[in-house]
Amino acid sequence: MGVVARSDFNYDFNVSFTPEDLADGKVFYNFAETDAAQAAAELPGLSAFYKDAAGDIFHTYSSYARGPEELIGTLMILDRAPKGRNESRTMDFVRRHDEYETATAAHR
Repeated sequence: MGVVARSDFNYDFNVSFTPEDLADGKVFYNFAETDAAQAAAELPGLSAFYKDAAGDIFHTYSSYARGPEELIGTLMILDRAPKGRNESRTMDFVRRHDEYETATAAHR
């Protein structure tokens, strides 16, 4: 299940992938077949919808890959730093709290 209200929403919009999807070697993301080796269980995506007075719902906008980044203020600040995000591939600078290398002591 996707993370949106315990539904399949993220899978329906091709931003979440099951282990079986990833094992197939290819996933459908950003309107194209993508090498699963470059994918993760979840990739960035942003969608907007409109519900009219009759209750009909329209999918009005989607953005994938780096499109939603402007909503993350930290990334906009990093982009203005001397080395930017200092990444070799998209988002490789992101680490969870337990994924950092052991820090060395600061010099005094």
